[in-house]
Amino acid sequence: MFRIFAGVLMASLVALSPAQAEDRSRLGYGRMFTNDYFGDGKDRWRTGSISSSRVWGPTWQGQVPQGFGELIELRLSAEVLAPDNLETPDVGDRPYAGSITIGAHTHFGWNGFDMSTGADLVLTGSGTGLGSLQREFHELFGMQVPSDEVLDNQISGIDPTLVVEMARTLDLSDQVTLRPFLEGRAGAETFVRAGFDLTLGNIGQGELLIRENTTGQRYRVIQNSDNGGFSFVVGADMAQVAKSIYLPEDQGFDLTGSRDRVRAGVHWQGDSASAFYGLTWLGKEFEGQDDDQVVGSIRVNFRF
Repeated sequence: MFRIFAGVLMASLVALSPAQAEDRSRLGYGRMFTNDYFGDGKDRWRTGSISSSRVWGPTWQGQVPQGFGELIELRLSAEVLAPDNLETPDVGDRPYAGSITIGAHTHFGWNGFDMSTGADLVLTGSGTGLGSLQREFHELFGMQVPSDEVLDNQISGIDPTLVVEMARTLDLSDQVTLRPFLEGRAGAETFVRAGFDLTLGNIGQGELLIRENTTGQRYRVIQNSDNGGFSFVVGADMAQVAKSIYLPEDQGFDLTGSRDRVRAGVHWQGDSASAFYGLTWLGKEFEGQDDDQVVGSIRVNFRF
């Protein structure tokens, strides 16, 4: 079923493109793994996710093409959202959700802005297999496992989602770039978000980076082999959220006035390997949430 959904999404964007499919080649692949084990280690709420992107298009020229649909990204991700206590959660804590997202997006330039727009299909519920996978993983390492009651009451559904991001890269010097952005989503979660990313170093220049949904950290998909050494990134954003399937209004959840994130990280590029590690502070998402949290993001890549 997931392959069918992915094919439909991909075909819909390809059909809009002025370029022919045979003119495209795979330009890059990127991924990022996020887990609170690498942050505050408390295994709760936005507890873990993995995101990956594969990009096809004409020859990469160091920037996104001007034509809508010329560069196509197939985005796959999985995320687990959980209450603070997996066995006997407190009344009013968030319900369990295993979420798989399949999406097709296009990246292009417009009036000096970098645009990203596309459609995701968000699948939640026991059919994703994420609840069973987490249970087996936690049993293997002697960690608290989600109870039958928690998994039986998890969020379930199929939610189409539209995503748009507009950003502009400002070169403050040859080693410092500032990238303010606006993001909008409508579907599984509906919100408007504004923020920025500041990079110190050359990693990211002439490259395509994709924003990971949970943290806002950006992972490298098309890399510039001339970049090397270390680059440091910091960023922050805030969102006004109108709706979230993960915090249903009919179950009594009240969303916070804003959803805030602050992040920092470091990229390293060597001759045959690269790596990233970042930390992200996530503010409260609902009124019953009694604390914020910190998650860590990791990516390691070897080139042979």
